[in-house]
Amino acid sequence: MNHLTSHILMIRPVSFGFNEQTAESNAFQHRNAEEQNIQEKALAEFDAFADQLKANGLDVIITNDTPEPHTPDSIFPNNWVSFHEDGKIFLYPMQAENRRMERDLNMLKKTTFDKFTVSDIKDLSFYENNDQFLEGTGSMVLDRENKITYACLSPRTHPEVIKAFRSESGYTSILFHATDQNGKAIYHTNVMMCMGSEFVVICLDAVTDFNEKSLLLASFEQTNKQIIEISQQQLNKFAGNMLELVNDKNERLLIMSESAYASLTPEQVEKLQKYCKIISANLNTIETIGGGSARCMIAEVHLPLQN
Repeated sequence: MNHLTSHILMIRPVSFGFNEQTAESNAFQHRNAEEQNIQEKALAEFDAFADQLKANGLDVIITNDTPEPHTPDSIFPNNWVSFHEDGKIFLYPMQAENRRMERDLNMLKKTTFDKFTVSDIKDLSFYENNDQFLEGTGSMVLDRENKITYACLSPRTHPEVIKAFRSESGYTSILFHATDQNGKAIYHTNVMMCMGSEFVVICLDAVTDFNEKSLLLASFEQTNKQIIEISQQQLNKFAGNMLELVNDKNERLLIMSESAYASLTPEQVEKLQKYCKIISANLNTIETIGGGSARCMIAEVHLPLQN
């Protein structure tokens, strides 16, 4: 269980809204002209979600976004930063220019440097100069215990940057292609796949290449994961966008949205509950306008605690 954490970083939104710059590659985003008070609704969802996580024994580190620079997607910090058990922090290259401004070292210093041990900061953001991107634990689903990164290649997930991550982190990687029901590349691996300590939730229908699918299945078998398959319809409800955490009582929790939970079959719920207590929250506005869900809103802090 030491590869799970109870410490998470979340960014409280100040000007959440539809991001034109990410909409082209994110099929989950929907502009709703009728939608009023988007920021207020997103903020209410965020606060209720964060309170629910705290009430379930998680250490939720919340930092407020700032009005300037304008970063409509700041609520999804897992795309620009990841924290690792050896004390390393990684910063990532982002495709959308207005998302690059979310990378905030000063904020990290205020929120994590006092409490955790930081050994090194690995900044991969210079790959933006080559138009090569890797959007953190959105682009990569990490099996932290076995040091494997799973990544579906897309305009936001480039093999060159994964190679750099591998050499700096000691991870191996399994790369594949995944498409939605319209044949469009799935923009982030974490919407189609969730890695648990004893299970993996995945939309195998999205992986159409036989060899790539065989590679994935062999890896899951080797690492003793029970495969819980979801459909494309469930993927569209963010059922792939879950995250396993552990709380202060050492209970394993599986975090997801209400829409993800509502899409699951009783059999799938039963399988997941063998491993984790399920926590689900209403994130409808954030999902519809932002095109991201529960997992995207959480950056897990795996840094060692200071003594």
